[in-house]
Amino acid sequence: MNKLVSIIMPCFNAQRWLQEAIDSCLTQTYPHIEIVVVDDGSTDDSLEIIKNYGDKITWKSLPENCGGSHARNQAIALSKGEYIQFLDADDFIFPEKIARQVSYLEETGADIVYGDWQHKFHLPDAMSYFGEVRVPGKQTDILESLLANWWSAIASLLYRRSIVEKSDSWDEGLIAAQDRDYFINAVINGAKVVYQPGCYSVYRSYGNVTVSTLSKPNWVKSHCYILKKAEQKLISCHIISKKYKQALALCYFQMARESLLFDYYQYRNLLKEVLIQFPEFKMNSKSVIYNFMQTYLGFYQTELIASSIILLNRFFSGYLRLLRDYCSSINHAFITFTKKNISAMI
Repeated sequence: MNKLVSIIMPCFNAQRWLQEAIDSCLTQTYPHIEIVVVDDGSTDDSLEIIKNYGDKITWKSLPENCGGSHARNQAIALSKGEYIQFLDADDFIFPEKIARQVSYLEETGADIVYGDWQHKFHLPDAMSYFGEVRVPGKQTDILESLLANWWSAIASLLYRRSIVEKSDSWDEGLIAAQDRDYFINAVINGAKVVYQPGCYSVYRSYGNVTVSTLSKPNWVKSHCYILKKAEQKLISCHIISKKYKQALALCYFQMARESLLFDYYQYRNLLKEVLIQFPEFKMNSKSVIYNFMQTYLGFYQTELIASSIILLNRFFSGYLRLLRDYCSSINHAFITFTKKNISAMI
């Protein structure tokens, strides 16, 4: 098998991880690989690291930072492979990854394959460790799962070039969840997707910082934009259905809950969007009380009551924590004062 695989790698200020990412591509057991790196206006030493690889990689340097999606689109235009692997410059893949997935796509005739993956966590004290292997598993309806906010790490996928060319380019206006949007678009455009068990890709995480925690409002905004975009695409392709509307509603509910703690007005609007998408929506809660109330009051009223309880609980938890800290400081001051006076008496 001699079909070329293009590994697309956007890079922005990734000097700490870039060499490991590129080396993980160069050590693939599959021999027919081109590595296309687009430096997205890095201000660290990333470009120098890229240049040191000489003709082992194809690269392009952009004069200013335009975002990962723009860099990927640039790299796709430079690439020639019949298969495309997207890999961020701070992630890496294991040696057998490409060989296994190319073989599986050839065997199944599918357009996209995804596999298992795992986090590598990096802590502030420079310690790191691998998390448990994430097993996304075979999805009964991949589009329904994606619409409902199912996800698999970008490095775990391999695309056939024909579906990449058939689909829209990476959305350069998105701040977060660009890979989910791209995956959804490919599936709506007819991609056959298969799951192949086995963990051969690593997604780095730094402490407790993720795209969602770094800016929760932007994260929610991006996902809501993706949902609207997907709905419009489903309608234009005449494949909108009850189960897809229900999946959209479920994701809007998840986004509503994410909004609750920073924008109550947006939370209420997203709850309304849930019912616009799927008027008979019911939340399958672990709480027996929630489910009982939902039966008699309906989803919307039950959720408003639940949100009030969540907010009150958070308020009192915060208040009690402040009170505990205050009492602790008073106690510490009293002990210090007592010790000083006893010492003076002695």
